[in-house]
Amino acid sequence: MQLVDAFYIQGEWVPSAGGTQADIVCPATEAVIGRVSMGGAADVARAVAAARAALPDWSQSGREARLALLGRIVDRYQARSADLARALSTEMGAPAWLAHQYQVPAGLAHLHATIAALKDFAFVTRRGTTEIVREPVGVVALITPWNWPLNQIVAKVAPALAAGCATVLKPSEIAPLSARIFAEILHEAGTPPGVFNLVYGDGQQVGRALAAHPDVAMVSITGSTRAGIDVAVHAAPTVKRVTQELGGKSPNLILDDADLAAAVQAGVISCMMNSGQTCVAPTRMLVPRSQYEQAVTIAAATANALQVGHPASPDSKLGPISNRRQYEHVQAMIGRGVAEGARLVAGGPGRPAGLDRGFYARPTVFADVSNDMGIAREEIFGPVLVVIPYDSEEEGISIANDTAYGLAAHVWSGDAARARRVAGRLQAGMVQINGARPDYTAPFGGYKQSGNGREFGEYGLVEFLEAKSVTGCV
Repeated sequence: MQLVDAFYIQGEWVPSAGGTQADIVCPATEAVIGRVSMGGAADVARAVAAARAALPDWSQSGREARLALLGRIVDRYQARSADLARALSTEMGAPAWLAHQYQVPAGLAHLHATIAALKDFAFVTRRGTTEIVREPVGVVALITPWNWPLNQIVAKVAPALAAGCATVLKPSEIAPLSARIFAEILHEAGTPPGVFNLVYGDGQQVGRALAAHPDVAMVSITGSTRAGIDVAVHAAPTVKRVTQELGGKSPNLILDDADLAAAVQAGVISCMMNSGQTCVAPTRMLVPRSQYEQAVTIAAATANALQVGHPASPDSKLGPISNRRQYEHVQAMIGRGVAEGARLVAGGPGRPAGLDRGFYARPTVFADVSNDMGIAREEIFGPVLVVIPYDSEEEGISIANDTAYGLAAHVWSGDAARARRVAGRLQAGMVQINGARPDYTAPFGGYKQSGNGREFGEYGLVEFLEAKSVTGCV
């Protein structure tokens, strides 16, 4: 049994003030493998006080001191990469290949992107007799999810430290093991006491307390749209800054001049990776009606070929859903798709054959979906793809934009100029053309109910800074 029974506050591991604990459940077996202490308002107060005490010195530290710290964190992160990968597979079910090749490297990529941004960032610029100064916003609360734990932790912690802020991290209580190792990495790297603090807990107790705390100047949250709204509501009375990276229902608009087989196969795999638990996953595949049945056939075959199994198995392309609540939601949404009259062409309810325990879902593809169905409008966050036909480019763009979300969109075309023209009309914060890989230096964030603010590289660094103008001459 793994006991995560302490919080990292003021450079030390300290017990929770409340004493309550929650089970750590292995999603591959449903076995309880440990316990994690759950914090409350008293723990938040202690962590925020530590951050506030550390802020004056850290906010005045120079660029070189911050770069040196981030460099030491990179070294320790690389040294602990195998530990991080094992933790991810254990706590949230990432297959070993995914943990080693994508989940852990994503955090490292954010560290490198932040270092590059910090090296060249102009904290002071001059326009005539006016100086424009960028200063750290203050104590910041960072709330992160369980689906890509290290990606989102590092995408917030690294730029906050680079900006000179003192931080309190609330990682997901569902994925506490990787967060604990990350805190150990920062300790080993010599992070000054109080500059980084970690408190476990749920959104109702710890998330709300952080959002409402008067000494917290900013909250950055990645999570569901519901969770983002809750944080904003509790932050409003203290008029603090809130940045949100929230839900998505991303369209994958395949144009009639695209390589259909390549586009459909890549779209299915991208949708299903990480068991569909990716906010930018292309979950709505939009296909010209003349190519629709061919696309459906390719999508079904691609999904059926994906091996689902234990994270430790080298044959497993997909692991389990990360927790019971999410598994039950995915199963309910698959049932809803059947009830709505969509045509099930791959997967369906229940576990894959041969898997009697664990939160495993079948890679599922629905055809004959209209964009007003629940499975086309609501974020499922599982390995579920809907395929929707369209009759013209204009209609395809209209369907793509007909969503409450706007985090990401995907376009496939054989004509680069056409693809970029269509991308320019899509209402999303990020558009990927022909399966392009993510750029960790480009701005990441959403339109509409997918949130506000931007992360990654220089854009993430700016979010943690205030702009001050100093006008006049001496």
